Amino acid sequence: MAHQPPKHAVQRLLDNPWLLLALGILIPFLSYSLWGWIAIASMEPARLP
Repeated sequence: MAHQPPKHAVQRLLDNPWLLLALGILIPFLSYSLWGWIAIASMEPARLP
């Protein structure tokens, strides 16, 4: 069997479908959550009549 060169770290990352699935769920979840918290924090308090 011929000696194969080691895989690059990025190629090992992209060859793992479970890691890609987890990143595809976590990154949008975290970014939209952060965006929502920033939007809530920047709102003025509502004035009640």
